This record gives sequence, structure tokens and C-alpha cells, in this order.
Amino acid sequence: MALVAARNFMRSALLVGVLFFLPTLSTQAQREFSPTSVEKGVLLVASPLLSDPNFHQAVLLIIEHGRGGTVGLILNRPTNMLLSEALPDFTVLKRTNHRLFAGGPVEQAQLVLLFRLTQLLPNTRQIVAGVYVGTPRVLERIMTQPKTTETFRAFAGFAGWAPGQLEHEMLEGAWGVLPSDTFNIFDKDSAMLWSDCISRLQTPRTISHLSSNYLVDFVRDLLETRAQ
Repeated sequence: MALVAARNFMRSALLVGVLFFLPTLSTQAQREFSPTSVEKGVLLVASPLLSDPNFHQAVLLIIEHGRGGTVGLILNRPTNMLLSEALPDFTVLKRTNHRLFAGGPVEQAQLVLLFRLTQLLPNTRQIVAGVYVGTPRVLERIMTQPKTTETFRAFAGFAGWAPGQLEHEMLEGAWGVLPSDTFNIFDKDSAMLWSDCISRLQTPRTISHLSSNYLVDFVRDLLETRAQ
């Protein structure tokens, strides 16, 4: 009983201490764990405490978010497969070294193509300024008429959340959010993307002194307290 009381006291003290400091945080820092920050085009950054192997140290681009749920692509999981091997009949890819990325655990046989373009093209849908999803026809145009301002990445599968599911995970402290323009996602080294995203998040620096045993409960209590 004494141990439980001591842990509860420490947890309360940590919460009070950070709530005292919270007003000094930037607006961005206050929004990083807020479910209302999730929208199409943002980067979703896995918490260091997220143990799900599907999303361990993952960074996702949210490509759809609304009443029907949320869809994202994991940006930092390159596979050992060349895209030319995945699409052997796509002749424009022969003798190229484009890697296939693992986009998520859902529909892993489905190919999702993400493009950097300077303008909206037929067979594309804009995610955020300069970033589009599109069809193999767009890929063929980019490969046969290359421009230095245009590039692409190919993903096998995607990540998906039912309505309210991602919001619940964020209240548990599983994810942080960064603006879409934090990094150039097409040029950024995927091996460094997660660690660099973590370093950009304001909230982890503010609460880095907290014991990991209390962090998930702390984030949930913090958001619930501010919502009252």
C-alpha cells in the first residue's frame, strides 16, 4: 500500500509540475499530442514507447483523414526489393535501382505511388502542396520524361485506422504530429527520419525528464485536464 501511495504521489507531482510549465510551451508543442492536429498531409511520428512492431520508430505521411477513418504510408521502411522486381512487366523500370517501401500492414499486395510534382496531373490526387498519389501512368510519364523537380516513391501496402482509433492512440501518447513541410520526405535519408523527427518534436524535450513508466498515463491525463 505504501508503494502504491508513493507512486501515485510521484505521478501527481509530475503532472502538476508539467502543467505549471505548460503555458510557456509554443502552440506547436501543445498540439503535438492532440488528436485535432491530425489531418491529411501531416507527419505522424511514433513515440519511443510504442512497442507495436508494425510501427516501431515509424514515421507516416497521412494521405487520408476524415469521418471514415485515417490512412497513412510509412516513409522509413525500405525493403530489399527493387521496384523493377515488383513490376517486372513495367519496362521503363528495367535497370533502375528504385526501392520498394513497406507502406504498412494493410493490403500489402497493393501498390501505392507517391509523387513529388510541380502541378496536378491527370490520374493524380493532391495530398499536400507538391505531394500527390497517382497511378502507374504517372510513373511512366515521370520515368520517360524526367524532370529534376519531380520524383516518386512506391509503397507496398498502407496503414489504416478505423474512425476514432488513431485519436484514442494519440490520447495514450503513442504518436506525435509534425507539419508536412518539416522535411523533404523524398530526399530525406529514411534511416535518419524517425530520430530527426523526434528531435524536432517540442514536447519530448520538455518532458524528457519524466520516467517512461509514467509517460503514457501522463499524456492522457494532461490532455484530459486541458480539455476540461
